[in-house]
Order: sequence, then structure tokens, then C-alpha cells
Amino acid sequence: MAAPTDPTAAETTRGLVLVLSGPSGVGKTTVAQHVLARYGGSFSVSATTRAPTAKERDGVDYHFIDEQTFQAWIDDGRFIEFAQVFGRSWYGTLRAPVEHALASGELIVLDIDVQGAEQVHEQVPDMVGVFLLPPSMDELLHRLRSRGRDTEEAIQRRFATAKAEMERAARNGVYDATIVNDDLVKAQRELDALVGSRLAGRHGRRAG
Repeated sequence: MAAPTDPTAAETTRGLVLVLSGPSGVGKTTVAQHVLARYGGSFSVSATTRAPTAKERDGVDYHFIDEQTFQAWIDDGRFIEFAQVFGRSWYGTLRAPVEHALASGELIVLDIDVQGAEQVHEQVPDMVGVFLLPPSMDELLHRLRSRGRDTEEAIQRRFATAKAEMERAARNGVYDATIVNDDLVKAQRELDALVGSRLAGRHGRRAG
């Protein structure tokens, strides 16, 4: 693993890493788009070895690469976090955009799982971690099914993973806040307040 990013340097340049985690279908993309529209910044595009869907675009939704390239990028230290998901495809967050945001005083949003958040926290301990929760487990199961993307087997696998991640997130000390997305506007306001406070506290930076 590469050497930790110096948190003092990150504070000096006022960059901020916001890590959003939560079950599939909980609304992470929607709240991420909202916070970026308000405060500016960028959304981290992950790399993956899985095949793109018909609607996904390389370099926009993901960087789609083969396993050999992914392994080479691991060896080169190009990922700030990476993991194999469901024992199949690999996913990883590229280090360079995160370091650029920190050095440039910008906000960057990472939509990653709990394991990835733990890896990022080791290297950027002053990150802001937010875990987004569904109103209930029944509602989460409903949202997973209503997306119409997965087989029932895949839905149940995601559902079991979600329960395990929620338990892990509650005890790992990585997350600054847990937000229940039972009301989208309310959830966005809670996230706005947290991010705005952290941005404003970085050497007098005024948050919009």
C-alpha cells in the first residue's frame, strides 16, 4: 500500500474527500449530484473489470479495463482503494484524481463500499464519510426489485451484502454521519450542512 496522504497538506490546500457509502438503490448518486451542484468539485470515476451495460460510457460511468490492466494498475499503486466484488469483478478508485482534488482545494466525491471507505480513511484520515441508509429493509428490497436490473438471485445477494455493510459501517469508526434517506430533500439538506461545515472550517474557506 502506498504511503498515507499527509492530512496537514490536505487541510492547508483545503481539498475535501467526501466518501458516500450505502446499499445499492439507496440514492447515493442523486445526493452526490446535488452536493456537487451546490459546492462544485468532481465525482470520482471508478475502474472496473466488468463489462459495461448498453447505457454505460467508458470514462464517464466507469473506466472499463481488463483484469491484466487492473492488476498492472494495482502494482503501479494507481488505486487509493480496490476490491473484488462478489468474487468476480474488480473495482477501484484511482489515486490521481483524489490527490489532484486535495492539492487544488477542491471537493471530490467517492461512491464506494465500506471496505473501500476503510482503505481511503487509512490514507486520507480527514475525509468526510457518510453512510446513507434506506427507510427500512423492506423498502430497500422494494427499491432493488423496482430497478429491474437484476435477477432475484442477484437481488438477494445485494440485500445480504447491504445488511452486512450496515453492520460493519456502524462499528468501524470511518463514518462521520449516517443519513436515512426517507425524504430526499431532508437527506440532501443534512448532507449539505455537513459538507458546508467542513468546507467552511478549512482555513476560512466560505461554503456556498
